Amino acid sequence: MEDKDLIKKCEVGNFNLDNDLIQGCKVVFENSKEHKEDLGISDEEVQTYLEMAENLKPKDVTRALEIALKIQSSKTIKDTELRNQASRLIRAINMS
Repeated sequence: MEDKDLIKKCEVGNFNLDNDLIQGCKVVFENSKEHKEDLGISDEEVQTYLEMAENLKPKDVTRALEIALKIQSSKTIKDTELRNQASRLIRAINMS
C-alpha cells in the first residue's frame, strides 16, 4: 500500500487498535525526542507526542504513521531498532 493510502486509512480510522499497533505508536512517539532534529520536529511537538504515547487514541495513529514514514526514509537515523519498529508499525497499519 502506498504511503498516502496508509495515511488516508488512518485518517478515516479504518483499522483496529491491537497491541502491536499500540506498541508501535508508543515506541515511535517516545523516540521522537531523541531524533527530533532528524525528524524536523519542535520541542512542543515532542511534548505532544510523549503525551499521545501515554494515552493513545485512534486519531493519534495518523501522526505516528507520519513519523514512522519519516524514520524509514531518513538517511541520518541509524538506530536499527527504531527503524525496525517504524517498519513494524507501518506493516501493522497496513494489515489492520
